[in-house]
Amino acid sequence: MTIMARIGIIGLGNWGTTLAYIWCRDGHNVLGWTVENDVYESMMMTKENKKYLPGFIIPELEVTMEISDITEECEILVLALPSSIILEVFEGLIHHIRPSHLIIDLAKGLADGDGSIMISNVIEERLRENGKSNSVVVMTGPTIAPEVAKGVLSTALVACHDRSVAERVSDRLSTDSLILKPTEDPVGAELWGAYKNTVALACGIVDGLRDNIGGDNLKAALVVSGYSEGIRLLEKMGANPTTAFGPAGIGDLYVTATSPRSRNRTLGQMLGEGKSLEQALDEMHMVAEGVRATQMFSKKSLELGHYSPFLFALDNLLEGRIEVEKAVRMMVEAYNDIGE
Repeated sequence: MTIMARIGIIGLGNWGTTLAYIWCRDGHNVLGWTVENDVYESMMMTKENKKYLPGFIIPELEVTMEISDITEECEILVLALPSSIILEVFEGLIHHIRPSHLIIDLAKGLADGDGSIMISNVIEERLRENGKSNSVVVMTGPTIAPEVAKGVLSTALVACHDRSVAERVSDRLSTDSLILKPTEDPVGAELWGAYKNTVALACGIVDGLRDNIGGDNLKAALVVSGYSEGIRLLEKMGANPTTAFGPAGIGDLYVTATSPRSRNRTLGQMLGEGKSLEQALDEMHMVAEGVRATQMFSKKSLELGHYSPFLFALDNLLEGRIEVEKAVRMMVEAYNDIGE
């Protein structure tokens, strides 16, 4: 029998709202926090997040704009925030955290600054600096939010250095349609959760080139090139090699690179169609993490003295140093170079 939890979701974007929806339907008590007035008003007036998850009514979801409400009323704190702002928000949260709180981090990748440490590691460091030892769980996997909300059978990874914690989260928060798989490799889970967005960007570029050189053959070549490069680089950064072949690795990469609902694939398609990065970003009201991930992994690869031609070509494209077709060719040819 599932024990009902009191879950606080910090950030009511697309994925945060989706989790609120399915966990409310599963009988959990959920409180959501947002800093966006339009989201708060939409939820309060219509019980629907019209901005990020239109079409799904969540009458059971309580909403607040006061972050201390989350820590006072909830036992599980879910950080459903973009990687660019999660640590800033966490700074305002940390003094309210009690020993009983379990923290689930949905943001993935390297922290801002020197790019040498992952977001979940920074969260753990901030906790220790404040005399706290709360468990931090990384959650990632092949989960396109609208499909999860519709009840499409999906899997995701919940990772923690203490496997027993990951297993408890899996047992307690899995639903009939969202199956959470426990692992003790949070490093690999977080790195793959961020890295896959770079490959999705590249595949989207191919979709934008379909009237020119684009096609499924080219997309397959880019997946092979980007995935192979990721296996080598992420293992060097501390990821368990086996994670590359699970939900957070090939599973998440596949769905993010191919789904028409993928934000990163969509952003890449705009670039392939000839739009500038600034134009493409202006047209999206949801965050696409692939740009930041490309920049951060490219920087880390250079720091490690690791040769990453796929990432370097994509980064040069995003920075406007090379044209789209040249970048695509360089990314395809990178597969021949990664072992050198």
